[in-house]
Amino acid sequence: MKLVPKTFPENFLWGGAFAACQSEGEYDKDGRGLSTSDIHEYTKNLNRAFIEKEGGGTLAEIKAKAADQVGYYPKRYGINFYHTYKEDLALLKEMGFKCFRTSISWSRIFPNGDETEPNEAGLKFYDDLIDEIIRDGMEPIITMSHYDMPLYLVTEYGGFANRKVIDLFVNYASVLLKRFKGKVKYWIVCNQINLVPTVQFGSLGIYDDQAENMEELMYQAVHNQFVACAKVKALGKEIDPEAKLGTMLADCTYYPASCKPEDVVLTMQRNRMQYFFTDVQLRGEYPVYALRYFEEHDIHIHMEDGDEEVIKENPMEFLAVSYYSSKIVDSTKNGMSPTDAEQNPNLQPTPWEWRMDPLGFYNCLSQYWDRYQVPMMIGENGFGALDTVESDGSIHDPYRIDFLRKHIEQLKECIKDGVDIFAYCAWGPIDIVSSSSAEMSKRYGFVYVDRDDFGNGSQKRMKKDSFAWYQHVIETNGEEL
Repeated sequence: MKLVPKTFPENFLWGGAFAACQSEGEYDKDGRGLSTSDIHEYTKNLNRAFIEKEGGGTLAEIKAKAADQVGYYPKRYGINFYHTYKEDLALLKEMGFKCFRTSISWSRIFPNGDETEPNEAGLKFYDDLIDEIIRDGMEPIITMSHYDMPLYLVTEYGGFANRKVIDLFVNYASVLLKRFKGKVKYWIVCNQINLVPTVQFGSLGIYDDQAENMEELMYQAVHNQFVACAKVKALGKEIDPEAKLGTMLADCTYYPASCKPEDVVLTMQRNRMQYFFTDVQLRGEYPVYALRYFEEHDIHIHMEDGDEEVIKENPMEFLAVSYYSSKIVDSTKNGMSPTDAEQNPNLQPTPWEWRMDPLGFYNCLSQYWDRYQVPMMIGENGFGALDTVESDGSIHDPYRIDFLRKHIEQLKECIKDGVDIFAYCAWGPIDIVSSSSAEMSKRYGFVYVDRDDFGNGSQKRMKKDSFAWYQHVIETNGEEL
């Protein structure tokens, strides 16, 4: 008989995560080309409670932003991690991190995306970065594609809607797998593959006026991305049999607004269309409920010979999950659109209308485990807030500690249930530019970065109260929260 786990396993990987496009800066140095993230302009008076999508626009708007020398594009500058990574990693080492998840900028390796040879300066940077992560005692967890597609592949190819991009991505991944063989064990091929249409520009590289039926184009691009991921998985196991290649989901598990059967059934259908992405990537085939949805919504997916076979033969090996909040579905107000949901009146909002729901963390992880039975990691979890630096330089963030404590408590409950979770990565352990709003003032870190929404500041790093708290959590392997 199996024993009931009582706590986190001894080899549990505590750590944190951020993305190249939000941290590195130096967007035009050492041969790097423009990426999709580089044209996400900061809007001073944005409505934080309603951010429908991240970046993008029409093709003309995208080209105009790429040439713009007046507007401020924060992700081009990040927090200067390109130059400060040694000092920043030293802070993570001081906290006791066992792992660190970051991404590789596709346009730093292939500036346009379709070159025959990679940019050696870009590869050298990641050689040095990964070596430093390992030297500091952390397991590198590397994302291949994190909203950082070369912009040229958008304007000249139409992103993943063009099947040619499948081979270009596989070539890029091949370079990474060969270069970092033996150094990187865990690869996340595509970040939050389900988070469309919100990040369809950054993830898929499709623009707003690319087709009349944008939903069809979106799912076609997703299909091409599925094929690319499966081919990368096959290639990865050939190049480095010890490597693990996984997928990542942004949790969008909904609650019904009431116990009315209409609310319950619509919520089930909505949740199932979120599972669609991982049903394909972990179970290896298109579920019939998704095919029915496509048929009823005039969505025609073009598949070529061999697509279904390569997907079937190459399921991903683990599931990374990002989790921040939850929403509800009301059948009198909402339909099947992924962005069509209501806020839960039983939960308190942040300025960005993200509502803390630790029990939702337990709920979604349990659902994924029951459905897939594959190893899981927490790729992102954290609390974005407006932090204040006191006159003495201290930064008190009890709200962040409270959020993380309650979520780690629920993570522990999952482990007691037998859910196989091998890592927890707090999002943005050092403050970075926000993915959704391009703000610097939406801060997640244990370490404060003196930089404002317009790039002003000393760039000085300062420890928040949560720094010592998380350090102790890691030291006690999650026993003392």
